[in-house]
Amino acid sequence: MQVLVIGGGGREHTIVWKLSQSPKVEKLYAIPGGPGMKDLAECVSLDTADLEGLARWAEDHHIDLTVVGPEAPLVAGIVDVFKAHGLNIFGPTARAAEIEGSKIFSKELMEKYGIPTAFFKVCENAADAKAYIREKGAPIVIKADGLAAGKGVVVAMTEKEALDAVDEMMGHHKFGAAGNKVVIEEFMDGEECSLLCFTDGRTVVPMLPAQDHKRVDDGDQGPNTGGMGAYAPAPVMTDALKEKTMETIVRPVLAALAKEGRPYSGCIYAGLMIKGDSVKVVEFNARFGDPETQAVLPLLDSDLAEIMYACATGTLREDMVKWNPGVAVCVVMASGGYPLSYPKGIQITGLQEASALPGVIVFHAGTKEVDGQIVTNGGRVLGVTAIDKDIARAKERAYGAVSRIHFEGAHYRQDIAWRALKRLK
Repeated sequence: MQVLVIGGGGREHTIVWKLSQSPKVEKLYAIPGGPGMKDLAECVSLDTADLEGLARWAEDHHIDLTVVGPEAPLVAGIVDVFKAHGLNIFGPTARAAEIEGSKIFSKELMEKYGIPTAFFKVCENAADAKAYIREKGAPIVIKADGLAAGKGVVVAMTEKEALDAVDEMMGHHKFGAAGNKVVIEEFMDGEECSLLCFTDGRTVVPMLPAQDHKRVDDGDQGPNTGGMGAYAPAPVMTDALKEKTMETIVRPVLAALAKEGRPYSGCIYAGLMIKGDSVKVVEFNARFGDPETQAVLPLLDSDLAEIMYACATGTLREDMVKWNPGVAVCVVMASGGYPLSYPKGIQITGLQEASALPGVIVFHAGTKEVDGQIVTNGGRVLGVTAIDKDIARAKERAYGAVSRIHFEGAHYRQDIAWRALKRLK
């Protein structure tokens, strides 16, 4: 197969890395790709917003399967465009991807079909939002309706934090048009977990449960980020809870989307809150998580290309998906200042040394190559993943690799997987 991956971040590097192991893949392309992928795929500099241009390129290069990493092209309709050209593509249509593209659509769909989630109110102006916050009090959660690169959620522990979040989103337009409307939600207590699933629209197969670390600092302090690290499998989700999640959340939401004329295929990501034997939806995403992908896919024992092609062509079977019994831990190394302003173009050293360690893979999230040197080019710079037989060993191995990588201002959490280690004591 000739396979194209759309995207250039850590998630896409991980997908390319796993696809490159498939005996079915003859040639891999990445648009735009990045320095970490160049030895695995041919990186092509094209505008990922030009959906028709991408489809014509895929036709010209006889692409058998296209895999879409980021949410923005999915919400914009890349799958619809490629299908109109007769091309196989892994991912949901624009109407199906609205489950991520609009928090309001997602919450109202869950309410209509009885899928467990937090109570909520949709607010179209700041005055109504603030009145509702004052009525309910804190803690409370404020979410921008549209796409905000994983940062459009504020978990406000005080009323002032909540009111300030409304001002930022609706008054100062911190997230542009994405914050023109907001969803205000009940604060759910418990432990978060991410369950990603493969689906062809009929068959759905869960991946290993993972846990992200959204806050920038240790102990889950500081502002939300796109994710500072992840591990899989997450012990908070037992086998019984996974089956309950599939029966009460994942299968019902796919059935609901189909009933609404929005059949869904690709990867569906359920962000969950678990407390005891209760599981509720925090959010749905229409693609692989980042950095969860960097912890989950390294544990896949099956052929990812075969699975993705089956999802794209309606031929997925449960027996296609098998997992390594080990554990993976991914630590994100970020630029100093992230998730606020941060410098770019800082030289990174130690990448080869870290990558040479057994059980370690270094995924490039925000890097570029300048005059033969790898430099920083984003907030989240690297995802350093390690695999071992248990969580403590995998964590030790991951941080051992992190210690060999250096760039000025590098910031990373020291406590990735702390909940798993606490739970297993």
